[in-house]
Amino acid sequence: MRDKMVIAGALLTLMAAPAFAQAAGAPPGPSLIMQLVFFLPLILIFYFLLIRPQQQRAKKHAEMIAAIKRGDTVVTSGGLIGKVNKVNDGEISVDLADNVRVRVVKSMVLEVRNKAEPVPAND
Repeated sequence: MRDKMVIAGALLTLMAAPAFAQAAGAPPGPSLIMQLVFFLPLILIFYFLLIRPQQQRAKKHAEMIAAIKRGDTVVTSGGLIGKVNKVNDGEISVDLADNVRVRVVKSMVLEVRNKAEPVPAND
């Protein structure tokens, strides 16, 4: 019994003793300002190479869609080429051939090939 108490006491002494061989603390990481200095050029590169050109393309497409009028020749996203017959708020009526007329959602127009002269009536 006494041997067990001596062993337990020795274990407690070893556990409670300060650990002199501990590794030093990790060096402090870069400050917040240094991290921002590193990421700011990266963010600017992404903005000017990816985000801004996409926004400009979307703006030009929206202007082109808004300017569609009767008589324009358009190309749809499905590859159909036809002449605009009627323009509504969200869709246009396109003549593909004789007696073939389809309704197309305006946002599905990829390109306006040649713009026609203004047509007085939009019937």
